[in-house]
Parts: sequence; C-alpha cells; structure tokens
Amino acid sequence: MRRLPGRVRWLAGAAVALLSLGVAVPLVAERGPTSLLPPGFGDEPAGDEPSGEPQQAQPSPSSPGSPAVRPSLQLDLGTAGAPPEAAGNAQEAVAVPELTPEELAAQQAKYDLPDRARRSLDRVGPLTDRTGGLAANAYGSESGQYLVALMRTAKAPFVSRWASILLRRALLSATDTPADIEGADWVAERAWLLVRMGEADAARLMVQSVDADQYSKRLYAVAMQAYLASADPVGLCPIYQGALATSSSPSWRMAEAICASFSAEQGRASAILNQTQRGGKVSGIDYRLTEKIVGAGANARRSVKIEWDGVDRLTAWRFGLATAANVDIPAELMQGAGRQVLAWQAIAPALAVEKRLPSVEAAARLGVFSGGALVDYYAQLAAADAAPDGFRTRVDLLRKAYGAPSAGERIEAMRGYWGEAGHRDLVAMLALARAAAALPTAQVGGADVSNLIAAMLSAGYDLSALRWAGASDALAEDEGLDGWAMLAVGAPRVAVRISADRVQSYIGANGARGRMLLAGLAGLGRIGQQDAARIAGDAGVNLQPRTRWEQTIDRAARRGEKATVALLAGVGMQVSDWRRMPAEHLYHIVAALHRVGLNPEARMIAAEAIMRS
Repeated sequence: MRRLPGRVRWLAGAAVALLSLGVAVPLVAERGPTSLLPPGFGDEPAGDEPSGEPQQAQPSPSSPGSPAVRPSLQLDLGTAGAPPEAAGNAQEAVAVPELTPEELAAQQAKYDLPDRARRSLDRVGPLTDRTGGLAANAYGSESGQYLVALMRTAKAPFVSRWASILLRRALLSATDTPADIEGADWVAERAWLLVRMGEADAARLMVQSVDADQYSKRLYAVAMQAYLASADPVGLCPIYQGALATSSSPSWRMAEAICASFSAEQGRASAILNQTQRGGKVSGIDYRLTEKIVGAGANARRSVKIEWDGVDRLTAWRFGLATAANVDIPAELMQGAGRQVLAWQAIAPALAVEKRLPSVEAAARLGVFSGGALVDYYAQLAAADAAPDGFRTRVDLLRKAYGAPSAGERIEAMRGYWGEAGHRDLVAMLALARAAAALPTAQVGGADVSNLIAAMLSAGYDLSALRWAGASDALAEDEGLDGWAMLAVGAPRVAVRISADRVQSYIGANGARGRMLLAGLAGLGRIGQQDAARIAGDAGVNLQPRTRWEQTIDRAARRGEKATVALLAGVGMQVSDWRRMPAEHLYHIVAALHRVGLNPEARMIAAEAIMRS
C-alpha cells in the first residue's frame, strides 16, 4: 500500500489511539474470515440505506436522482439497499487549507508502490480456494450489474445462520470481477452486504483488499460504513484525502479532524471542528461525538460529555464513534437499530465484557460468532466482577456439562441448561455443541437425544452426531422424533431408516417441521422422486420451480455457480422467522447447494430448518 503524506501520519498516532481510547485485545477472537466449522466438518466418515455521516444542521434541498447533493445524513441502520454515495451540502465552504487535485495526484505518485506491487482489481478477496474460499469462477459468467442488484435488494440479516456463514465465505472469496462492473465497485457491493449481515470485520477486510489510490466513489462511501460498523474511525485515515477529492460530505471533513488529532496535529483538528460547526454542517450529538474522539488523540485537551437527550435514532456515525469512545448507547436506540448492529457491537474492542452479553448472543445467532467463541466469552464474563443476575447459574451448569465426571451427570447438566434457556434455543445449543460432541454414546430418552443431535448439528459436528444414529432405540422406533429427522438430513450419509411411511407420519405429527423434513430429503436426493412428489402433494408442498427466483437458483445450480447459488440462497431466506419460511424455498436451496457440491452446507441448513421451525 502506498505511503501517505507526512501531515497525515496516522500510523504514528495509532498506538496513542489504542491507549487513549482504552482499546483492549478483543475478548472474542472470531474475526474476519475465521472458519466457524469444527474440525472434520463435511468429511465423509471412516431504497434507503444506512448513512455513515453526521447529521447536517440545515440540509440543502436536493432533487430526486441527484445523489451528489442529497442530504441523506440521518437514515435508519436497519434498512437495506444501495450504499450511500458521497452525500453533502453544495454550499459547504470550510476554510481549512486542503490539497488541490493536482497536488494530491503528485503526492500519490510520489508514494505509490511500483506497478509490480500493486494489487489487481480483476480478482479481489482475502479467501482463495486453498484457504477455504470458493473458486475464482464461482459466479460463472453472470452479469455484475445483475449480481449487484441481488445484493442491494437482499434484506439482511437472513433467517438461516448456516446460509449466512456460507454467503460470508462466498463474498470474501477471491472471485473474478464480472466484465460489466468496475473492480472497486464490485468490492464495495460485497462489503456493503457484509455490513448489513452484521459482518463488520469481514466488510472492513474486504475494503482493505483494495489499494487506496484505486478506490471509487462508491467504495469510499462503503468503506466509511465498514470502519464505523467496526468502531474504527481511525481506520479512515489512509483514505480520507482521496474521499475529500471526490466528496463534499461533512463526514469526511470530520474524519480529517479525527486523523489530524491522532497525528498530533491538534491545532488543525480544532480548526476543522470549529469551522465546520460555524458553517452549520454538523451539530448536536454528531458534533459532540466527533469532538470526543478528537479529544482522545495525542496531546488533546478536550473533555466532552455525551448526552443523548432528544436523539431519536442511531446512525452508523453515532454508533461507530460512541462505541470507539466507550460511550454507552441508550438501550432504546440499540433496540431500534436492527440485529446486525448488535453483531457490530459484539466485536467492539473498547466495550467491557459485561456490556456485551446481548450483542455476543445476537452475533452467535447470526453466524458471526461460533459456538466456541460464545463459550470463550462466557468464560470471560464468568470471571468478571459484574456478571449479570442469573448468569452464574447458567455458568455452573455449563461447567458441569463440559467437565462432570460421568456422562450421566453431564447430560443432566445439559438438560438443566436447556430448560433454563427454553425450548431448543439456538444460543443454548451452540453453547453446548462441543460438550455434546464429546459425549460417549448411550441409551437416552427421545427428548435428550433430539437435543444432543440439535446441539451438535447447530455447530456443524456432523460426524459426532452420526455416532448416535444407532445408539438410541428411540431413533429407530419413534416416528415423530426430531432427532431422527435432523439426522435424516444432517448426517454425512444415510444413517437412519428413511421411508415414505415414516416421513408421512412425521409430517402428520409435526406439521411445518415435517414439511421442512420433506424439502430437505427431496433436495438431498435421500427419498425417491415418486415418493417425494406424492408426499408433497398430500402435504401441500409444490416442488416444481414456479417462481422466477426458484427458476433462477435452479439454473445457477445447473451451471455449477457456487457463489451465485449462495447469494440466491440468501435472497430466498429474507424472512425474520423460520415459521415464515416456505418449504418450497428450502427445497430449491438445498437441492441447488447439493448439486454444486456444497453438500455439507445443504445438510446443515436442512437440519437447522427442522430444529428452528
């Protein structure tokens, strides 16, 4: 990456930033493209978008279709859509000296790396097929504009944890840039979807995969979203000059003040803040938060008190700066911001461990955190002095589930833990996944074996779950048992008796879960086509591709486009609850994933549907 001009030596101030803001080593190390899968997973057995900008005091009018001057500075964090262009005020006039485009180009040329060291935009992504990513041609010859349209309209986060994990992997993969889209814009759209999925660190990793002098206007806008979502405003320092050359947005002027402060240029930082405030561009909570971050820089002497009175919504700017400065955000603002914002908060390094419990559990539900990371967090919270009420009881049960002397005592502790959490709560299943996988097989009751299998499959321990196929008589005898149904679709090979009569009996006993079982079995080819068609007709499930989406994902699967199928799978799961998920959608998703070679993910999604519907 090229070296920036001397007056923006943000790297020298980064160490000061960490000390001034109280940044600590992250408590949960589930970051970036780290795999959430257990060892051996998948082996055969042997509109309007969130704005990252501060609110303008007096926004100027803008005409429809003119994003260069529209004041989209206070938009809801929970809505989906295209990433914001560089919005701002056409009348902005800040007197702080700045580089002309010619001066900026000259300095960039001076510090640019040689051509051989520059990264190509023809294929961008931190994951390769050798490091867990998908192949470079995973989107086939699909139009980039078409793929971008899918990404922009997708209402993330998605209902399936496993579909989200797969889509993150696809978005981070080093895939070929489609011919009809610029490389920087292609990176921007992938990062923007990751932000909306709650994957703040992954989004930041994506935007950092592009050399700063190759950013497009759209990538600058998305990069601000990614850095704010990951509570890293100082991360904007290597790119703010390029953004200022193409944008009049007050957010980039505020970023300049922050970067000046962390480069020990307090005079310039204060001048930018004061002149921007006098110009009426930024005011209220947005100005005060910026002032507080500036006050955390080297040699700063600003002490700022933050009050949220009168603030009715949370923007990315407010979240990013408040979280970086360890300022508590009112609960009502967090509740109205969306589940993905809780996932952003879960990885914020400045927050104390006791403040993270709701956000860490939300991140685990979305697939941002693994079951192992969840248990690690619980261990740190248990060691803290300010653990919440009732948490000690849960931790005691968790310790016994993992370390009691006998298998019976461990199962008894798990039973108590699941009872505390409620019926088959996903977070409780993830917390006990490794404990369940480590158990020796034994004769246990139907409810216990179902919970054990659900726990193992929730975290991808499919080989461990397979061991239980012949261990419990209930799995062979009880035709309405959820554990049997989850093993029927989730095991890496057929390991329990599957017949048309048994599937029909399960549908009769379980309704929606039964239809999910049928969709999973049919998609995986574990039940004959004639039997599947007959049972589907009786259950009111149509397995033929009728809608445009169903036809599209089937065609992508026939072409072998893994990444396209993963994206379309997410598009087909834009519901907030599994009970609203059509069984027909599940069938086409599982069938498409199975066909393109993503069988482990297909099986886990099918098992998840039974567990959570």
